[in-house]
Amino acid sequence: MLIRLLRGHLRPYRGPLGAVLLLQLVGTMASLYLPSLNADIIDNGIARGDTDYIISTGGWMLLVSALQIACSIAAVYFGARTAMSFGRDVRSALFHRVGQFSSREVAQFGAPSLITRNTNDVQQVQMLVMMTCTMLVAAPIMCIGGVIMALREDVGLSWLMVVCVPVLVLALGLIIRRMVPLFRLMQTRIDTVNRVLREQITGIRVVRAFVREPYETERFAAANDDLTSVALRAGRLMALLFPIVILVLSASSVAVLWFGAARIDSGQIEVGALTAFLSYLMQILMSVMMATFMLIMVPRAAVCAERISEVLDTDSTVRPPERPVTEPTARAELELRGVEFQYPGAAAPVLRDVSFRAGPGRTTAIIGSTGAGKTTLLSLVPRLFDVTGGCVLVDGVDVRELDPDVLWDRIGLVPQKPYLFTGTVASNLRYGNPDATDEELWECLEIAQARDFVAAMPEGLAAPIAQGGTNVSGGQRQRLAIARALVRRPEIYLFDDSFSALDLGTDARLRAALRPVTADAAVVIVAQRVSTIVDADQIIVLEDGAVVGIGRHDELVETCPTYAEIVESQLPMGAAA
Repeated sequence: MLIRLLRGHLRPYRGPLGAVLLLQLVGTMASLYLPSLNADIIDNGIARGDTDYIISTGGWMLLVSALQIACSIAAVYFGARTAMSFGRDVRSALFHRVGQFSSREVAQFGAPSLITRNTNDVQQVQMLVMMTCTMLVAAPIMCIGGVIMALREDVGLSWLMVVCVPVLVLALGLIIRRMVPLFRLMQTRIDTVNRVLREQITGIRVVRAFVREPYETERFAAANDDLTSVALRAGRLMALLFPIVILVLSASSVAVLWFGAARIDSGQIEVGALTAFLSYLMQILMSVMMATFMLIMVPRAAVCAERISEVLDTDSTVRPPERPVTEPTARAELELRGVEFQYPGAAAPVLRDVSFRAGPGRTTAIIGSTGAGKTTLLSLVPRLFDVTGGCVLVDGVDVRELDPDVLWDRIGLVPQKPYLFTGTVASNLRYGNPDATDEELWECLEIAQARDFVAAMPEGLAAPIAQGGTNVSGGQRQRLAIARALVRRPEIYLFDDSFSALDLGTDARLRAALRPVTADAAVVIVAQRVSTIVDADQIIVLEDGAVVGIGRHDELVETCPTYAEIVESQLPMGAAA
């Protein structure tokens, strides 16, 4: 998964990656040339007292060092830009893929996990790309070049490389092998911490209302301790790496000096050559260490790449049509024919054989007990889910054959839990129509019975709205969501229990103000209160996912026992209406 992800998203950056490879090659070769020059200074300059040779060779060392520094800086620059661009592209791909998901896929992954995958997981892979460009590319060049240059200095000590390098690789490999499952577990624990924290922040009012702060503190502490314990175990293993590396490097230096001294004494090697051999051995071991450290990142990045690819490879169950219809002939018509819907793995369908038609200028209400399938039914119209049986038609065309943009442009949805975005009143209302004027916004606020409280805000339309609309009341949030749908001026209005937080007076005034605005549109209202739907042209009564009654209020009271029972339970409310 990691290779496939890198290959797919790094393809546009082959040029910068080629520059990184070339620069690292030149810089590493310059680094490998320095010990050889240093050996020449010792053997041919210092040993013979040749000051001119020392100065001239030292000048070459300065030039080579300058070249190495310049190449290293340029390589890091191109590597960093490539890594940041890669991260940007992957985050964008994840964002657009999640944007195509239906509610089913979003629920399957969970919001906390999707956030972690788009932030922490991408960051881990992005860091791998950056470290690869700055370290891993240079490591094999330095290792191979170091071996060649070391053999050039003295073949007799080469057996030390055969011993030291495998010992270092084996020791570090054993530790890394134990770290891989810990990194995989760590990403899961991060998901859990994000989920718990998100729930607590979102539900802080409920927590305080029920005085559950101690319980939530313990719940977060448990999730945090689980993550900490895994991180500590991985950290302890990682802490062993540096002592092992230092031990091998120190032991290798001692071995080179020990056996090299004997060779110098016998005249088989010069002092400068021994110094160069020691430097090359250190470079070889450092390259192995860098490659090994990169291998520490690879397992965690591989886990993250799997999680990223899992999202990117998941296709939405709501797929756009191959040949979409872009110009329906009818207008403001909604029809359901034998609709059935069943969640994956559910024992029974949520909706069964639901059929009705909502035409322009008519209000269709849907009522039923909790769990009857009202919200699910409404979600099928904008294709938040796709039917598992039957069909949903908008303007005479099956929604599965209609161009998604055309479908959504014809629908104004006010969800059961209205959500407002961080910004202002105006920016939230203009989600319905980005080109709406201030006068149009005030008009829609007037219809939605929201003008008074918005006008009372010091900033008016520029009044700030917190994330989720938490700085306004539930009723105000509903009215702003209704105004947002009105700004769109759609052909079909879908109100999913959108009047539940309103008092009866405001509810009645809002419905009265809606009638002239929606005279040419189809209106579908899901409601719990009979008073909200008593004047509807058509009332659909749902029970256990099936239609048990269709008609007007007066007819259903007489012919539908389920509806009559609902009316009877709300009799005082109905009398007031």
